[in-house]
Amino acid sequence: METLIPIAQQIADTLKARGETVAISESSAGGLISAALLAVPGASSYYRGGGVIYTPKAFKHLLGLTREDIGDMRSSTEPYARLLANTIRGKLAADWGLCETGASGPTGNGYGDAAGHTCVAVVGPNRFEISTTLETGLSDRPENMRLFAKETLEVFLAALG
Repeated sequence: METLIPIAQQIADTLKARGETVAISESSAGGLISAALLAVPGASSYYRGGGVIYTPKAFKHLLGLTREDIGDMRSSTEPYARLLANTIRGKLAADWGLCETGASGPTGNGYGDAAGHTCVAVVGPNRFEISTTLETGLSDRPENMRLFAKETLEVFLAALG
């Protein structure tokens, strides 16, 4: 967490100064993105909520999405990450939506992605959307989780300008 909180502090300062909010959908980061943002005092002013969308039940019941909603998209891709970022943003009426979806390890996921693969998306005001893919090349689950959270926070901080 010590490498995540300084980034989260910068994000928090920016969001608070602008009066903006964020909602999080994360998967293989396991809640670390939300934990970092919530570790900053005053989080209730900018953090709308989030979920660890790790199973089909969470996808269906927490986000309210169906197979028809995703069409031919698959998990752990940039289009899927953008869909979930937009969905959580809308569900929680936030200014910004973040999504992280990947394979933390020690093995890859059922879609053929190796351990250390994640896709991150940030969506925001004025139809802002950005997504990126990170490949750490590591099978170390805890380290990948930390790196996935760090990547998400860094992409978000850059998007905030």
